[in-house]
Amino acid sequence: MRILAVDVGTGTQDILLFDSEQAIENCVQLVMPSPTVLVAERVRAATRERRPIALSGVTMGGGPSMWAVEDHLRAGLTVHATLAAALSFDDDPEKLRALGIDLAEDAPADAVQVDMRDFYQEPIEAAVRAFGVEPRLDAIALAVFDHGAAPPDVSDRAFRFDYLARTLGHRNELTALAYRRETIPPAMTRLAAVAASAPAELAVVVMDTAPAAVLGALEDPLVRSHETSIIVNVGNFHTLAFHFEGGHTVGLFEHHTGELTSARLVDYLYRLGRGEITNNEVFDDKGHGAIVWPRSAPPPGFCAVTGPRRGMLRGSALDPYFAVPHGDMMLTGCFGLLRACAELLPEHRDRIERALANG
Repeated sequence: MRILAVDVGTGTQDILLFDSEQAIENCVQLVMPSPTVLVAERVRAATRERRPIALSGVTMGGGPSMWAVEDHLRAGLTVHATLAAALSFDDDPEKLRALGIDLAEDAPADAVQVDMRDFYQEPIEAAVRAFGVEPRLDAIALAVFDHGAAPPDVSDRAFRFDYLARTLGHRNELTALAYRRETIPPAMTRLAAVAASAPAELAVVVMDTAPAAVLGALEDPLVRSHETSIIVNVGNFHTLAFHFEGGHTVGLFEHHTGELTSARLVDYLYRLGRGEITNNEVFDDKGHGAIVWPRSAPPPGFCAVTGPRRGMLRGSALDPYFAVPHGDMMLTGCFGLLRACAELLPEHRDRIERALANG
């Protein structure tokens, strides 16, 4: 049984072709540039050539691609886009027009066509075939960061954090933030778009990137062995930390990594563990928010960290443990996706859990 798991970040897309007949450490693994980085490169090439661009496809991640589009406009060049593609940058069409983007289905014949999507299955399959592996798939699991489609008068930071807190408040398990394709909440437009990019005949599981990484960190036996802990994913753009007691979340906060210093992050994590962190202070600090639920144990003495910018906590007073599930930090999100598949795809549960246990 095979599952293609792809964790789409801002800097990289981390890929695992899980095969239940192999030891998980021997499964095909790739770490490649993220789709938003690839789109940004195509836009910048058009900017150098002084050509208009036409964006089509589906809603995907922004960041580097958005910055490249803004530079293209500042260079006095035109940007045409379908609404679905342009929503990658903002949920409000009027703001998109104000940026100078022409929202239209048709574009000039000389425009450079740029396909917008978070999941490019064909290049992944071509890469593994080049090494003699036939990508026969039973399911696809995809992780992307989704702010959700906030109403025009609502902060997307507040909208996302309210979604996280409300979902976990209803069912206090990280897999509550994972969905089969047919059950994705309507407001989670990027999750829906990436799911729609996968073949209709396959089962598809989607999950938010940061919770997937934290769920994957729990595949490290040392992390899993602690009854109380702080687990933090320090991503390229976003940092999300969970306080766990007995396998349940009793607190979390999310912030923009670029707005944090190492000292400020350490302070937030200490106060998360003590239950002192507040939503307003994180939001006012340009973050998403924080929530603390009732807890019964003292502040945890164990902190695990994962993510590409985990070095921010190296040597800090927290003395963090750098999680390495199945010996590979970069695939942490993929391992979290596999754990979500074990819950949401009962027909494959036994084989997934057996492989994860034997890793």
